[in-house]
Amino acid sequence: MKLIVGLGNPGLRYKKTRHNVGFMFVDEILKRLKEKAVMDKGLKAEVATVSYRNEKLIFAKPQTFMNLSGEAVIAVSHFYKVDPEDILVVFDDLDLPEGKIRIRKNGSSGGHKGMNSIIQNLGTDQIKRIRLGIGHEDGIDAADYVLGKFSPEGKEIMKPIIEGALTMLDDYLAMPFEDFLSRYN
Repeated sequence: MKLIVGLGNPGLRYKKTRHNVGFMFVDEILKRLKEKAVMDKGLKAEVATVSYRNEKLIFAKPQTFMNLSGEAVIAVSHFYKVDPEDILVVFDDLDLPEGKIRIRKNGSSGGHKGMNSIIQNLGTDQIKRIRLGIGHEDGIDAADYVLGKFSPEGKEIMKPIIEGALTMLDDYLAMPFEDFLSRYN
């Protein structure tokens, strides 16, 4: 069993913001699988359970707001009995240019508050992650930037990444993690 977590902020105000690319990634996979995540208040997340490619997958979108994402991730992982090594977190990274992907097997949060919350709540940094680059514009406060919407050009740059989410999931499930990492980094 694997848990795939997309990070973002709940609510229409944040729906198409840069900070919500993790949600967009998970939503695209669920759309292509013709599945839908439903709110589970006890788990503080929208959750979908899916059988796919001989795996039981749990998809989660924490509804705690970004800085408290770990509360939902620990609740979902404990409820479904998923070990940290079987968790994959997808989130935005403003230190990467728009459209770049970085996959890591473990490590620090890199300053991302959602990832930091997950590391703190799970008590380990041994968590696989897909960082989706959203870039950063000089002179714009980081908080304002991540909560802003993509420019038309930015949408076009991010489109193949979001539309390729199911392919990335297929590769994640089919390959040793080091090969998966090499393919996309």
